[in-house]
Amino acid sequence: MAREQGQKLVAQNRKARHDYHIEDTYEAGLALMGTEVKSLRQGRASLVDGFGEIDDHEVWLHGVHIPEYTQGTWTNHSARRKRKLLLNRSEIDRIERRINEKGFTLVPLSIYFKDGRAKVEIALAKGKKHYDKRHTLAARQADREKEQALGRHLKGMDR
Repeated sequence: MAREQGQKLVAQNRKARHDYHIEDTYEAGLALMGTEVKSLRQGRASLVDGFGEIDDHEVWLHGVHIPEYTQGTWTNHSARRKRKLLLNRSEIDRIERRINEKGFTLVPLSIYFKDGRAKVEIALAKGKKHYDKRHTLAARQADREKEQALGRHLKGMDR
């Protein structure tokens, strides 16, 4: 069987970019069971309640929902079990130092396959306040209006 090439996105956590200021991102491998991989290949996963935790110099992913594989038997996995993330020691130490600072958390942004291997993009993030979220939405709306006005001007429909 030929090896897979490229990237295939499985799940994305869009709300994380709305709720957090993203400081750094890391690509980590996932230690998965066989039925979890098959379920991910079907494109089934949810990162909504996911978060990362460092325990005894190991990084663990909690709250990520990978549903049970439908054709699985007694070897099926539990849907919300904690999963180990595979990172280099230097990356784990860097993340651990930053998490010990006040306000930082580890948030999964996306799960994807890269050259046939399951990967997760995790981010060091700080929570946004409610007024920060409103400011971000207002800035995005202003940029959109500016682009629309520029487009109308270039088309000659200025008014």
